Amino acid sequence: MKALIIEDEILASKHLQQVLDEAGDFIVITVLESVRETIKWFEKNPHPDIVFMDIHLSDGSAFEIFKNIKIECPIVFTTAYDEYALKAFKVNSIDYLLKPIEVNDVQEALRKLKKLSTSETMQVAINNLISTFKRGSKYKTHFLIPVKGDKLIPVQTSDLACFYVDTGTIKTSTFEGRTYTLDFTLDELGELLDPEHFFRANRQYIISRKAIKDIDLWFNSRLSVNLNVVVPEKIVISRGRIPEFKSWFSGR
Repeated sequence: MKALIIEDEILASKHLQQVLDEAGDFIVITVLESVRETIKWFEKNPHPDIVFMDIHLSDGSAFEIFKNIKIECPIVFTTAYDEYALKAFKVNSIDYLLKPIEVNDVQEALRKLKKLSTSETMQVAINNLISTFKRGSKYKTHFLIPVKGDKLIPVQTSDLACFYVDTGTIKTSTFEGRTYTLDFTLDELGELLDPEHFFRANRQYIISRKAIKDIDLWFNSRLSVNLNVVVPEKIVISRGRIPEFKSWFSGR
């Protein structure tokens, strides 16, 4: 099988190549290190038989790749973090391997691939994996947030006041006033956050109950929610969603 490795850590890519050699029947055609490099490669080359892809690359998240090109071959994600598993299964992934990766992990991924002989069968399997992951998962208690300098910092979900869209980017603000960029959509965050503590106010905002400072009556029988942190625009709840908001806020 012709395999493509997308990994920005030299030691990790070398280890994976050794694992693939031991697993057998693999030819690693190249190793790519960045989002930009990967997009250019797929635009000029035929798809390999399988892709082993890390999520955190040198110039950003691997999920940015899928926003620019369509990859139709099977993908095995290789990462040190388990928080992206649900997102991974939505982009043609057949497996999600946590580092350090062993030979039996790759062999198990191959067994899954052999069962997925058609694209239709593959999609059914992916949908089943998504459903299983949703049923078995708990709401997120922590986020690992990328910051400048190729670093990840852990942040407790309970320390986050809100999530919002700002010029097409998803951001979150802490109660201490720090702002971070996240690699999620608001719809994905809506599935990951505990609805007991977080509410989808509108298309732009998810807010924490603890962050609500006060509420104003607004035009056309709407509500304007004021938070105890600074946000770029007013948070307005439509008239139709007010009963749901009141029920959530009161804990009923």
